[in-house]
Amino acid sequence: MWGYGFGWFSMTLMMLGSTIWIALLIVLTWALIRWLNNRTAKPLQPGGGPTAMEILRQRYARGEIDTATFEHTRERLEATVPAPQDHRPFTEVR
Repeated sequence: MWGYGFGWFSMTLMMLGSTIWIALLIVLTWALIRWLNNRTAKPLQPGGGPTAMEILRQRYARGEIDTATFEHTRERLEATVPAPQDHRPFTEVR
């Protein structure tokens, strides 16, 4: 290559150009992957998950907590948290 009229400066420019193209391809691939992941991911919305009372009822229904614990925790939640918007009656499941 050195016998064809290429000097150090022109070789450096060619290597720099190749490096820039490779970096550009890497950045574009990364951006595409990130964009696809963000498009398919379900966004978290406030209030979208179960309330503390719903979690308490689920734990009681699964038998993870006993009746005394359920009643005590329910009273504390009702004292600190406003009443839920949907007024579904609680049904005991054992």
